[in-house]
Amino acid sequence: MPGISRFVVGLVGLLALGVAAHAATTNDLYQAQAIVTGTGEVNRQIGFRECLDKVLVKVSGDQRLTQKPEILALRDKAGHFVQSFRYHDRLEGIPIHDEQGTHDRPHDLTCLYKPAVVNKLLAQLGSRPWLGERSPIAVFMTAEQGARHFVLTADEDQGKTMRESFANATDPMLMRVIFPKAGQLGGLGEKALSGADMARLDKLAKKAGAARALAGSIVWSDKELGWVADWRLADHGKTYRWQARGVSFDEAFRVAIRGAAQILSGHGQP
Repeated sequence: MPGISRFVVGLVGLLALGVAAHAATTNDLYQAQAIVTGTGEVNRQIGFRECLDKVLVKVSGDQRLTQKPEILALRDKAGHFVQSFRYHDRLEGIPIHDEQGTHDRPHDLTCLYKPAVVNKLLAQLGSRPWLGERSPIAVFMTAEQGARHFVLTADEDQGKTMRESFANATDPMLMRVIFPKAGQLGGLGEKALSGADMARLDKLAKKAGAARALAGSIVWSDKELGWVADWRLADHGKTYRWQARGVSFDEAFRVAIRGAAQILSGHGQP
């Protein structure tokens, strides 16, 4: 893994463990990144379209935007909305070893946008920016795979990979998660945690240094050939529930974060 990738993963891991971090800047919010093949015009336009989708969802929190028919016309001129862009060679430091030169090498394409431009596009799509601090969320989650089952906490070894994956899932939405220690579960075991009232979990979340709780479970299903994930989050007196089936745990956690963003940004049911 390149050095910069190790740095990013390490930083996200610190955020996941609740280490204090600065709130996202406007530049962080109004930019997006896509992986493209080389720096040619054709692949650049593909990257521009992907970045447009990503920045609109990140700024608004509204996960449904990319499904709206109106966005098709915006994608056709995605490059017009970019203020500036830059490339980073993902194989930087590795000598070129093919006959075709550099244009086949994977690059990170980062697109920067003016807030006024993105906000106007959101208005055209019937949405709005989700501004302000995105406070950390405490994850209360149980995992089960055959005879193996546990509560995902900050101080147990078997969930390390899941904690890292969950933290990585927050990055596209500039969100943060905290994993309570075993002693911060309020005496709740696996079964009690699964059925716990969200008001009680929100109180435990605040004690752990988060703004609210995200509760859930993932269970491996041979029938589904993947994990079945169920999530809960309360906002303004309403408890929202959503699910993913037959997915990797990486995708299960991305579904969790996308759903939380959808709710907390005021865009309703995931």
